[in-house]
Amino acid sequence: MSRVVFLLLPRLHLLDLAGPAQVFSTAAQLGYDYRLSYVAEQEDVPTAQGLPVRAGTVWPDLDPTDLVVVPGWRAPTLHRHGHVGPATIRRLTDHHAAGGTVASVCAGAALLGRAGLLDGRRCTTHHDLQDELARCHPRARVVRDVLYVVDDRVVTSAGIASGIDLALHLVAVRHGPAAAARVARSMVVYARRNGDEQQASTMLRHRGHLSDVVHRAQDLIDARFTQRLPLAALAASCKVSERTLTRRFTAATGLTPLRYQHLLRLERAEHLIGHGATAEAAAHAVGFEDARMLRRLRATRPTPARSTPPPSAPLSTP
Repeated sequence: MSRVVFLLLPRLHLLDLAGPAQVFSTAAQLGYDYRLSYVAEQEDVPTAQGLPVRAGTVWPDLDPTDLVVVPGWRAPTLHRHGHVGPATIRRLTDHHAAGGTVASVCAGAALLGRAGLLDGRRCTTHHDLQDELARCHPRARVVRDVLYVVDDRVVTSAGIASGIDLALHLVAVRHGPAAAARVARSMVVYARRNGDEQQASTMLRHRGHLSDVVHRAQDLIDARFTQRLPLAALAASCKVSERTLTRRFTAATGLTPLRYQHLLRLERAEHLIGHGATAEAAAHAVGFEDARMLRRLRATRPTPARSTPPPSAPLSTP
């Protein structure tokens, strides 16, 4: 079981903590292997919103599969706030040196900077703090106007709600985009990606909606995209008519169900080809009878932006 340890500093923002914690606790409720712990240098930790929280003062044993998250705190200046002792700093550096991942939300990036973990790495923080972070840590490469940045097991986010995006990304990395979409759907939030990562996976890119019927259809297609999936059977599984499913699916994703399935096949085929498979072998692996359809899709692949949906078509492919 992977442990997620939240390091709590005085005047922390509740949502910086609660957002990522909710993602990992929801993932655990859905059957993924996470256990959450909370540590601080004192048991009672005041928050920026006035509600105190309690944490342990003894760190659990960590291994390289574990994650340490530093939520942000209210900080008029990064230089004068958020200080911890050298033993806590050493915990962060030792965990990363052992192969573990460390993450921050908002001002938490400043603590990673003091630990030397931002030196030579891309990072980000809340837009109000970016200039100061760059001044305090000139060896860090501060990236602006993004939700989060990942660089060599150091993950930093812009703050507040972007901590949810960061946590969903980490779930997707470990368990796949469908798992992250499932967690996001349970939390009734969008499954978003980093602003500078335009090539998001198809499963995540087209999950940014709140249509329960369409999510159910996508769950079925995600699980069986290499198989024949007649539109009638898919609609029956979602307890709507074929026409209603096609209309709602197109409105929510910009795609017909058939086009969505084709994009999943194309993405998987591209992965196989990138790992040495021939186009013919990749086409068969993803459910096509031969490589002709795959070549056609590769020649007309969509841009990362939301595409104009093609005319409705039955979801039944060879």
